[in-house]
Amino acid sequence: MIQPTHAMLLAAGLGTRMRPLTENTAKPLLPLGGKPLLDHALDRLGAAGVGTVVVNAHWHAPLVAAHLARRERPPRTVLREEKALLDTGGAVAAAVAEGLLGDQPFFVVNGDSFWLDGPSPALARLAAAFDPAETDAVLLVHRTFQVQSEVGFGDFLLDKRGGKWGGLRRRGEREIAPYIYAGVQILSPALFGEGEEAVFSMNALWDRVIESGRVRAVVHDGLWYHLSRPSDLNEAEHALHEQLTGVTT
Repeated sequence: MIQPTHAMLLAAGLGTRMRPLTENTAKPLLPLGGKPLLDHALDRLGAAGVGTVVVNAHWHAPLVAAHLARRERPPRTVLREEKALLDTGGAVAAAVAEGLLGDQPFFVVNGDSFWLDGPSPALARLAAAFDPAETDAVLLVHRTFQVQSEVGFGDFLLDKRGGKWGGLRRRGEREIAPYIYAGVQILSPALFGEGEEAVFSMNALWDRVIESGRVRAVVHDGLWYHLSRPSDLNEAEHALHEQLTGVTT
């Protein structure tokens, strides 16, 4: 089992589908359960033993910077402001190129990701599933039918490889996928190198590791919220307030 010491928190998006709530702030700074989404993710990374988290920012970057400066609890954060958006893959590649994420596998967490752990912490389960000899990426996925907001036809299907479930493949045409990406993953820095476009989506990287067979998925055994629109945030807030889903720690 590996023990990631670094992570990247993606917090640069424009949050257009969450407007008007994001007109004057960044989406990861929106509150849920009494604290910003960004802090939920940072606190979970700190609890998992991560010492350094790189946070990229673009939309309302000064607000993100000010919030990080006020944080006093672990993990240590490094702000990387993007003057122009690099998309998800480009943002991580830039941080790797600058040596900010170390030379070992690291977590990548969407800044708006919010989940409640099941019997075992999701981050620990991802780390346990990452085998450097066989994998370059491990993604956390959630069952599509358990998500109440609009998620289309899902993202992925799982195949059996080497006697174990977890091999990932994309949804085909006219196919309904039982799993959706849950915004958390572990990646090897070896996936990023020379010759890449400066701006590219994480989807391009996933296509590459799916083709190589060096990707696995862990099915989340707790609760996960797809926070795309204001109504999604309201629903999650109501569930937490009514204690329908348990505590957030």
